[in-house]
Amino acid sequence: MGPRVRHGRPEGVSRAISDPNAFIRAETRLRPVPLVPEVSLHMADEAVPIWHRTEEELGELGLPPPFWAFAWAGGQALARHVLDHPETVRGKRVLDFASGSGLVGIAAMKAGATSVTCADIDPFAVAAIALNGAANGVALAPTQDDLIGRDDGWDTVLAGDIAYERNLAEKVFAWLLALAGRGATVLIGDPGRTYLPKDRLTKLAEYSVPVTRELEDMEIKRTAVWRPA
Repeated sequence: MGPRVRHGRPEGVSRAISDPNAFIRAETRLRPVPLVPEVSLHMADEAVPIWHRTEEELGELGLPPPFWAFAWAGGQALARHVLDHPETVRGKRVLDFASGSGLVGIAAMKAGATSVTCADIDPFAVAAIALNGAANGVALAPTQDDLIGRDDGWDTVLAGDIAYERNLAEKVFAWLLALAGRGATVLIGDPGRTYLPKDRLTKLAEYSVPVTRELEDMEIKRTAVWRPA
């Protein structure tokens, strides 16, 4: 018989979920991002251990990997592009969608954005975004709200690694294309995920991004930054 569960958490499992900040500090190390050394993030050394501990803390198996604990290829490329082309965000209100660690939002603030909203539906990610922002000396506005379909008047919308699942990708890209249609600058970082609608996008730049082999199929991913065509 498995562990008894109370309010979604197995009895006897650490209650660190009540303090995500403590969990993040315990399970990660603050270190520079490979392609974006100007930014340091709280990152896990290995994927599997923190993945399992996250499932234990939440009392739920089969969760997706803790995206907030790693610097994914799309986010690294997008953050590099923003820092190298600060005019895309300077003086603007920015949304970093599916923010994860907050990497892209941090890059936007360092590049001169007026404000950056970092949106992610994972409560651990929201905590990580705040911690990473503070570690890099920038003020971010994390939110756990599902913003798909909303338009809060952002000038620039940044989205990395969002083409994993067909249904979600279709929904997200329809929304991003609508934002671009009304005049927002929309930039997407992607290393060739299955559901990226390349026929509706224009490639702006390409980078060789160091990644972990635990989560990707190679150690260097060719990753592009795109905008709606």
